[in-house]
Amino acid sequence: MSTGADRSWGVIAIDGPAASGKTTLARRLAEELGLAWLDTGAFYRAAALAVLRAGADFGDEEGAVEVVRPRVISQEGGRTLLDGEDVETEIRTPRVTEAASLVAVLPGVRRIMVRMQRRWVEERGGSAVVEGRDIGSVVFPDAPVKVFLTADSDERARRRLAELGDAPEASAVRESLSRRDRTDATRTASPMRRMPDAVEINTTTLSPDEAAGRVLALVRAARAAE
Repeated sequence: MSTGADRSWGVIAIDGPAASGKTTLARRLAEELGLAWLDTGAFYRAAALAVLRAGADFGDEEGAVEVVRPRVISQEGGRTLLDGEDVETEIRTPRVTEAASLVAVLPGVRRIMVRMQRRWVEERGGSAVVEGRDIGSVVFPDAPVKVFLTADSDERARRRLAELGDAPEASAVRESLSRRDRTDATRTASPMRRMPDAVEINTTTLSPDEAAGRVLALVRAARAAE
């Protein structure tokens, strides 16, 4: 397959729960296809950081929206920017991670994030690998390639523990992931769900190369069908 940023690929939407392998897959696909890569979860983390810095109440949706609306959130070179400040390291802290799950359930904030994410892709010619939890269902429902990643709970906990390094007990990590899954699946605004036209891929026993190979085959098929 020929690669290169000069081709119009459209959006490759990758959804799924935490630690299912979305980020690793998205990075590999973006590199292989010469496309931009967008981690939409980082937008919510940056929004949460803005609310924390403002001392606003996450239970006050209107107040949180007023904080987030004027902010400029973007990504460049895999780094997340909040009003031009590189906040990539800060948004990965446990404090912001917990806050992100609070801000992500607010419909008003989600509407702002969706507009920002669509604009980010538009500014890059309309083609990108985009990962998140509502990409194929809400942000880019017309994406020509939609993937929904899964993995069993033990494997997801193992991956998350490996990311955290000096981490809490495995049971605590599993409970945290389970709690986030429930929140994502039951929130009223853009709940996480697999769309009928999304291909589900279980990454429990797949290597990153194997997962990327499967999605690249989907991309090839989509291009051939055009």
